[in-house]
Amino acid sequence: MHRLSYTVVTALLATAGLVPITAAAPAAAAPRPAAVAGNLSERADGRLGTGTDGAARPAAADPDEVRLISVRGAGPFRIGADLARLSAAGLIDWVAPACDGTVHAGVTGAWAGKILLAFRDGRLVEVGTATAPPRTPAGAGVGMSFAALEEIYGPRGSMIRNDAGDASAYLVRVGSRVELFTGHPIRPGVGYLQVGPASVVERGFREGRSC
Repeated sequence: MHRLSYTVVTALLATAGLVPITAAAPAAAAPRPAAVAGNLSERADGRLGTGTDGAARPAAADPDEVRLISVRGAGPFRIGADLARLSAAGLIDWVAPACDGTVHAGVTGAWAGKILLAFRDGRLVEVGTATAPPRTPAGAGVGMSFAALEEIYGPRGSMIRNDAGDASAYLVRVGSRVELFTGHPIRPGVGYLQVGPASVVERGFREGRSC
């Protein structure tokens, strides 16, 4: 994905949703989410199923409920979704063309001010957030320390650096898609979370694209 600066992202989210950008306290200063003990799983319909410990997890009654972001997307905003259809359904608030055919978009409803979308060729290729919730199925999210991410994901994730060697991020692979956690500009820990195809999200970070 073409990386926007953290300041630009948070400004877009706040302006679009008129919702203050807030982040959870770093994991070191707060109890670990209950999801960490038994990771949340996401069913094909986007609702939550059972964790790895077999315990039942509450299913979201409303697909717009702001609680879960995964490599499939967030709420009704699924990777691969058609921009025209989302717009026709009244789910898109604004669009802003970027470089290389990428289009950024803000959303309406419960997710307004919480996520930023990116489309290529009219298809959703990335969902990003600077707030918490939402969290990943494993319970990770904005505001956590990178040490907490390593504790949550173990061998499933790792720290990576961009090609220029001047930025680092925490990457979790899920098939051909990824969760990418990048830092906050003024405090330690995660400031932004992106999900989507590795060919877009990971490649954009490694190549240091800024639009």
